Amino acid sequence: MGDPWLSIIGLNEDSLDGLSPASRAALDAAEIVIGAPRHLELAQIGARGTPWPVPFSIEPVLAQRGRKTAVLASGDPFWFGAGGSLVSSLNRDEWRCFPAPSVFSLAASALGWRLEQTTCHGLHAAPFQQLARVLSPSGQLICTVRDAKAPAALAQWLTSAGAGEAELWVMERLGGPHQRIRTTTAQAFDLDDIQTPVAVGVSLPAQVGLSRASGLPDDAFAHDGQITKRPVRALTLSALAPRPGELLWDIGAGSGSISVEWCLAGGRAIAFEQHARRVDNIAANITTFGIAHRMTAVAGNAADHIADAELPAAVFIGGGARLPLLEILYERLPRNTRLVVNGVTLETEALLAQQHAERGGSLMRVDIAQATPLGPMRGWTASRPIVQWSVTL
Repeated sequence: MGDPWLSIIGLNEDSLDGLSPASRAALDAAEIVIGAPRHLELAQIGARGTPWPVPFSIEPVLAQRGRKTAVLASGDPFWFGAGGSLVSSLNRDEWRCFPAPSVFSLAASALGWRLEQTTCHGLHAAPFQQLARVLSPSGQLICTVRDAKAPAALAQWLTSAGAGEAELWVMERLGGPHQRIRTTTAQAFDLDDIQTPVAVGVSLPAQVGLSRASGLPDDAFAHDGQITKRPVRALTLSALAPRPGELLWDIGAGSGSISVEWCLAGGRAIAFEQHARRVDNIAANITTFGIAHRMTAVAGNAADHIADAELPAAVFIGGGARLPLLEILYERLPRNTRLVVNGVTLETEALLAQQHAERGGSLMRVDIAQATPLGPMRGWTASRPIVQWSVTL
């Protein structure tokens, strides 16, 4: 490791008393110390201190390259901290890290919660909707939040998401002499005079959260009727086989429901849609499910955009499959890309039958009927048959 010029030091509310001897030595050796004003004050840095710029940038740190520099960060700098942003621009021999207990560790210790049974979330710059995919019956969450107003806003969002009975622990200035922990519920939140930094522990009620199985109810999505219906969506996602981190191209996305569920499974998606109103619905669904960091809507004809798009692990064509589009995909996509195409017209069915004969894969016809009123009794009302071709290229 040699003698790195940059030391990344975790500092909590117990200030210098909480630093290890190695952390203290690195801090004492630094010619310049960069951190939040609160950290600079806690560490009693004085004239050596330089506060982070607003908006946040790592450039002031990089400008000190070769000069003994320390960066102060909360707790563990690599758990929702500045560490990852910093080292992405550095060689491994340029830096070393001295972590302290993270806010999540301090919170779990204060609440007596097992961290392995708790999900942890950094919500300083992220919307609360990102929590939608992790809400679960009797689940536990620890969230770091932006400012003193954020706990009340989080309580309001939880109530709107059907978790008004959730128990909340508002934890202020954890780990130091001014630590304070107060409890309330989301629907009865009435705490004031909240001091930062602040984290919120959430214990969810027994009836809350999205199903983890494919095929959410159709009315969970904003749509104009152009949506892959729930049973077919479940079959389609099974064929697409989403895996965390993988990218999906959703061509002719309609409401974007396939992309949304792909992202809820941990993937990323680009939804191509040429109808402006449907693009608006896709955008609304992205917001509702809190997946803006995972999903993008692209307005226009997919064939005009895919040449410049990041290559996917899977492609879904939900409507309007044509041979010219398939030929573009065959030329553009790398080997082992998974392709799933659904069709409802005779022309698309004939095309998919031909492609299946030439390229193999699986060809399936799905006939679904729903029980509906028939006079004073009930009868079966059939939906249009769906033909689905899936293949690995």
